[in-house]
Amino acid sequence: MSVSDEPVFLRSNAIIEPLVDRFYAWMHIVSPAAASLNLAKVQVPLLESYLQNPQVHVAASVNPALRGGYFVNVEEARSMEIAALLDTIKRDRADMLAFADAIADADDLLRQSATGFDLTPLYPKLPSPLNGLVELAYDTGNQASLHLLEPVLYTSPYYDVSRQSIQLSLETGIERPFILSTPRLPNPDVLDLEIPFTHAGIDELFKARIAPTTVGHLRGALELDDAQTVQLRTLLTDRPSLSPDRSIESGGRVRYFGHACLVIQSPETTIVTDPFISADNRHGDRYTLDDLPERIDYVLITHGHQDHIVLETLFQLRSRIGAVVVPRSSRGNLCDPSIGLYLKALGFRVVEVDDFDEIPIPGGRVVATPFLGEHSDLDIRAKSTYFVQIAGANVYVGADSSGIDPVLYRYVRKHLGHVDMAFLGMECDGAPLTWLYQGLLTRPVTKRMSDSRKLSGSNAKQAGAIMTELGADEGYIYAMGEESWQGHVMATTYNEDTYQIKQIEEFLGWCSGNGITAEHLYNKREWRW
Repeated sequence: MSVSDEPVFLRSNAIIEPLVDRFYAWMHIVSPAAASLNLAKVQVPLLESYLQNPQVHVAASVNPALRGGYFVNVEEARSMEIAALLDTIKRDRADMLAFADAIADADDLLRQSATGFDLTPLYPKLPSPLNGLVELAYDTGNQASLHLLEPVLYTSPYYDVSRQSIQLSLETGIERPFILSTPRLPNPDVLDLEIPFTHAGIDELFKARIAPTTVGHLRGALELDDAQTVQLRTLLTDRPSLSPDRSIESGGRVRYFGHACLVIQSPETTIVTDPFISADNRHGDRYTLDDLPERIDYVLITHGHQDHIVLETLFQLRSRIGAVVVPRSSRGNLCDPSIGLYLKALGFRVVEVDDFDEIPIPGGRVVATPFLGEHSDLDIRAKSTYFVQIAGANVYVGADSSGIDPVLYRYVRKHLGHVDMAFLGMECDGAPLTWLYQGLLTRPVTKRMSDSRKLSGSNAKQAGAIMTELGADEGYIYAMGEESWQGHVMATTYNEDTYQIKQIEEFLGWCSGNGITAEHLYNKREWRW
């Protein structure tokens, strides 16, 4: 087919969905050990359940009371495609399923045989899939555990980039199926590409948001055939739609882009936190990818949950990001996969930080600060809040951190000074332990136990304590998934009587009574100084 050499740009509402064995990609299905466990204990049983009764899954998927549940939202007429996907996984991912079984067997071995004596005799008894990939160790309480050699795992058969693919399409504004439960099947309106996430063509495509290219160049970069090139043309336009005020020439600015995403700017520096950004610019009620500057110096990631490391946004920005700043993991802990290794494997430049590590920026600094709670009491170290000193202002990026021990924030203030603006999450009645971590648990927990260990941030009292100890002048609460474009990831539903909303109102009242400027954010907001 003939290919025009006229300049083209990527449409503003073009989106990418990165997939792993057709499931939407996030850390726990990419990081090798977590991916094996979730495949064996969550995804395969989920597909099997759907095939036993597709009607139940489809009905539950559209029931508002069951939003965010593990139900496959695929019409029964396509159940044979789900059956084929399941067969493919069982055949082609047999080594990963065996690895998951091996972790369970090793946990049983330690439980029965690690009694405080030398662990050396247990190595020959480990299941063969674990050989060379784990170390056995006691903690100081004499409890034995399995430690993963995670960098080695990324070189093993359990990290297989042939599992990866992408779908390219246009954002329609219609809510997509929930990412944790529904695989993405081929669709006539979607460009399906069987390429790994590090494929250079992905960056070439998204560079076309801000610089002209040609259909021929993109065809070659993405290795497209004639039919795929026809689909590609629907994603392109003859002019860009970038906003004119993407950068600033003086002072400082913070823009709220929804959920936990802030764009913090000075004339010299742009910092983006937990980027989860709409691609739909038709409404005017939100900032979109059109409002980002050409260069992003640092992306700050607070923790590894699927709503804070959002690959469909990060992949669109990868070629424009100087470095992604991530909290360091505990190394080898099954429930705490390394965010740094994960993003490096996906082609990002990464800077790992511990609490109170500093990164200098022109006229200021970014400091990693502690993150308490919100992870169902699991031993997860890969989480961080941030103190950003920029253009004469001090901004605290609190994400979903909890005020369960307010004295911590007294230490933060003593070390870094008072805070002008604090941004906090108040999802204070989050999902139970097993909603997100079921696949990683090597021993079962009761429902009562799971329900007691929630993925919760601060309530009103805890958020107030954070503000008091930080000495913050202004406090802003994230929308926590209320924005319309986030439903496929967040699957949250609030109303005026919801406990979380009541707690936010109580916090805002407390702030008003204590002379603190405060607001519950929604969609977009800008501050200048």
